[in-house]
Amino acid sequence: MANMRRNSRSGGQHSERRGGKNYRSSRELVRLYEDDFVVAIDKPAGLAAIPVKGSDAPSAWSLLSAELRRKRQRAFVVHRIDRFTSGIMLFAKTEPDRDALVRQFLAHSPARQYLAVVRGHLNAKEGTLVHHFRREGMFQKLTRADDSQGDRAELKYCVERRLRAASLLRVTLQTGLQNQIRVQFSALGHPVIGDRKYHPAEADERRIARVALHACHLEFVHPRSGVTVSVDCEAPPDFQALVKSLGPRERR
Repeated sequence: MANMRRNSRSGGQHSERRGGKNYRSSRELVRLYEDDFVVAIDKPAGLAAIPVKGSDAPSAWSLLSAELRRKRQRAFVVHRIDRFTSGIMLFAKTEPDRDALVRQFLAHSPARQYLAVVRGHLNAKEGTLVHHFRREGMFQKLTRADDSQGDRAELKYCVERRLRAASLLRVTLQTGLQNQIRVQFSALGHPVIGDRKYHPAEADERRIARVALHACHLEFVHPRSGVTVSVDCEAPPDFQALVKSLGPRERR
């Protein structure tokens, strides 16, 4: 495939404050992979995935669309990640390719991994979490398995590092519900650091100005070639600084 691009931090510097008011960008999105049919970008935290109704603030879609328009190409959203989550976001350049990729995401076949820093230490080094959510307004609420309006949420996790009163996790989504990682670890009693939406007390966190969640790995089947494409994305400086500040847990 033509024009494959790997992760580069040049032109990707940004700063942001919760609420997005101080988000600044070079308006050059870092492209992690690109060919004539698909493009994967490194979305900075604080940048909305798609335009917010009633706002003229930039979004990942609007910035990428402006860049591709110069080559007479278009950007079609395949999936989204939360505004205050950083990392890999996938777009197609044609509607048929978008439709083919969306079918994969609806079937939960792409491999999607995140890095997350959560409060406390989990009992098991790795495991599977299964919950059921019901969407209420902007929030996901836990519900029963027999709730006809509920959705099943499943993920697998592995503890990458035990930190001081915190853990660095690698999370693999088995389903892909909005806010899934945040809600499931909150239900477990280990909220994601900086997640003030589901834990208002996280507003006091000063080491990171957003939710400590980063989409670090994506594998999908290319809609034209049928070949599996694997994309990785290094955690940004604010995420790495949080992990460093928490330091390794002292060995006993």
